[in-house]
Amino acid sequence: MTLKVIEEKRGEWTVLRVAGELDLVTSPLVKQHVHDAVAEAKRDVVLDLTEVLFCDSSGVGVLIAARRLMHSCAGRLRLILPAKGAVDGSHVNRVLAALGVRRLFACYPDLDAATDDAARPLTA
Repeated sequence: MTLKVIEEKRGEWTVLRVAGELDLVTSPLVKQHVHDAVAEAKRDVVLDLTEVLFCDSSGVGVLIAARRLMHSCAGRLRLILPAKGAVDGSHVNRVLAALGVRRLFACYPDLDAATDDAARPLTA
């Protein structure tokens, strides 16, 4: 399966909608999109992982690297990780939780919450 990344703007936020499988072959595409956003001075990034059906350790590595990059440039990174259902992205949530890194990320249930500065992230 391939991976698609579609960029859109939502107020001050750059939203990267990721769909497909996030693995060794495809994860560099997400990494490149995050780096491109930073290079274009976009400091507020949301990774919408709702349509990610699979994520392996290289995908997790890219998410951690994105977090580190955004932190280093005083930016903000938020993830959209729906809590329920096999097709809605909960696989990524389970993988991050199983590896003990879920708490590193500001996670939100949907795009409206992720782009609302008054919204609180989901608890880990």
